[in-house]
Amino acid sequence: MNYVVTARKWRPNRFDEVIGQEHITITLKNAIKNNKIAHAYIFAGPRGVGKTTTARILAKALNCRSPQDAEPCNNCEMCNSFNSSQSLDIIEIDGASNRRIDEIRTLRESVKYAPTKGKYKVYIIDEVHMLTTESFNALLKTLEEPPEHTIFIFATTDVQKVPLTIISRCQRFDFRRIELTPMKNLLKKIANEEKIEIDDQSLTIIAKKADGALRDAESLFDQIVAFSGHKIEAQNLSSMLNLIDEDVLFIISDSILEKKFISGFEVTKQIYEKGWNFIDFANGLIEHFRNILTVILSGKIDFIECAEIYKEKYLDYKNKFSESDLLRILNYLNKTQQELRFTQNQKLKIEVALCSLIGLEKSSTIKDAIEKIEEAKKKVTHYSVSDNLKQAYSAENLFNEEPKPLFTKTEPGINSITATPFINNENGDLDLTKKWRSFIDIINQEKMIIGSALSNIKVHNIEGKNLNFHSADASINNIIIQNEKYINEKLSDFWGQNISLNNMVINSGQIKTSQQENKTDKNFKRIKDQKENPLIVAILNELGGEEIE
Repeated sequence: MNYVVTARKWRPNRFDEVIGQEHITITLKNAIKNNKIAHAYIFAGPRGVGKTTTARILAKALNCRSPQDAEPCNNCEMCNSFNSSQSLDIIEIDGASNRRIDEIRTLRESVKYAPTKGKYKVYIIDEVHMLTTESFNALLKTLEEPPEHTIFIFATTDVQKVPLTIISRCQRFDFRRIELTPMKNLLKKIANEEKIEIDDQSLTIIAKKADGALRDAESLFDQIVAFSGHKIEAQNLSSMLNLIDEDVLFIISDSILEKKFISGFEVTKQIYEKGWNFIDFANGLIEHFRNILTVILSGKIDFIECAEIYKEKYLDYKNKFSESDLLRILNYLNKTQQELRFTQNQKLKIEVALCSLIGLEKSSTIKDAIEKIEEAKKKVTHYSVSDNLKQAYSAENLFNEEPKPLFTKTEPGINSITATPFINNENGDLDLTKKWRSFIDIINQEKMIIGSALSNIKVHNIEGKNLNFHSADASINNIIIQNEKYINEKLSDFWGQNISLNNMVINSGQIKTSQQENKTDKNFKRIKDQKENPLIVAILNELGGEEIE
């Protein structure tokens, strides 16, 4: 017996054997069961997805002598005569070679005759879009009101070229491209029946190369069997078809993470030496980063069409790329792909493109920046003055090598200050200076401008409820006067008793001149005016600043 190619040998003979088109086969089976058969059908879709096959099964089912659940039995006289191409009631016509009006006129005359043995006379016109406009017009009347025993089934890969007047007279069914998994399963079944050993990676390569057309996949399968024999390996398959190794794509994505620029030149050299197409490489790289993007967005590999061995590798990129970085990479690759078609030196273009990809810096969104700031705030340690202050600043411990800590940690967000009353001793000036510095450190945590001003004054002593200080700088005095209430409240909390700042009387060597006094009076008047403006008051309260002329 002569060799029969896989596409013919494994051609479906029942609706249930048609894969990937269940939305059509179920509808046709139900129409046969309920006796709701249209007089004309049009099957549209890409090549190799089962349009003509489904038309043949429908024609057999309509004329089968003993149908089983609306399926042809493939054993009766009508089914056998059709399978052996001897049926006079099922006529197949090639629209490309019978496109003239004379052939359509002959067809129009023949539809008048009743079927010889079957129930229906079925006309299957393949590639119907190839008919001329005159042929379509000649067919209109017959198609609209054909004899009861006549059924038309049109198949086309370019339904846009079929006149709307024809489409409106038919029931239209749109065939889909066959998905990767059903195609791989069928190829695996065929390989098992034919005693051919094939791995999952090879099945994936064949199915992806077919691009949704099962007939293309089966033709490619025959070609590979002729090359490899009864054991098909992915390495031999890639060598025969000169396909780009997917491992190369992972080298590029890893190099972007590691900033390994030399990989761009090494990969380009490998592509050039093996004769791979640079545009195909760019397309593969786009698909590769698209797969990574789906993993980043979904956390799953459900949207990836590749061999199982590579799906686990894609999961490793789950937390290594950001969405914005992948979108930048994909946009750049799409632009590079278009430029490759018009460049004279594609090798140089790919080298530069890969190095640019590897050199891309990671992007950061405003949201990420805000989150980092918030995290940094949470890590800031807050302190409160502890009871150790008394002992730390006492005379006997003042110069110890390992003094006890002045502050104890508190939970973030606690702004209260706890202090012990100041105790006079023989080292009173030194003790007061150090304690004043501690007070300034606390003020700096809340209002740095006030803290800066207080650090530039000279404190002398405490008399009763007054903390005497000296400052000849008018701007510093203004800040203190503007924030007097706030400073005194903090002083009282810190010392544990009511304490107020008091500017000492300047000694004779530092007496103000009349001009200085006039300026100070003006400053006091301006400060008074400021306190009457609520906007300025709010700003001063929050920032502790002063208004300048």
